[in-house]
Amino acid sequence: MDIADLITPAAIVARLKVSSKKQLLQELARRAVELSGAGERQIFDVLLERERLGSTGVGNGIAIPHGRLAGLRRLHGLFVRIEPPVDFDAVDEQPVDLVFLLLAPEAAGADHLKALARVSRLLRDRQMCEKLRGAESADALYALLTETQTSHAA
Repeated sequence: MDIADLITPAAIVARLKVSSKKQLLQELARRAVELSGAGERQIFDVLLERERLGSTGVGNGIAIPHGRLAGLRRLHGLFVRIEPPVDFDAVDEQPVDLVFLLLAPEAAGADHLKALARVSRLLRDRQMCEKLRGAESADALYALLTETQTSHAA
């Protein structure tokens, strides 16, 4: 599974200003409506429910909020860079500035897990994260996120 299968250029936000984890999840839900066709409240509730199980803040300034929604036909992704970083209850207690939202159909099964693994692998690469933090535009972020899969595919 390639990152390009999950996101489009319209699914990238280069600079998002939020002041809290809750506000971030609300903003992600609001923006994901256009991408997924799902309801904003439905998306927010799924994300909040998942966060109650344990933070999706995986450390090193990265969060991968995700959830399954009825009515989706395919996986949808949204990448956001937050300026300034916000507290996300991450495992390393560091604030988060790189967020990859992943929404999957209820019956996605292994595809959901494969997509989570792919996103996680990409964002564990410290050099990639440095490049993402230094990118100036949504287009540059999209190029970085989607071009890397060819270099890592071998």
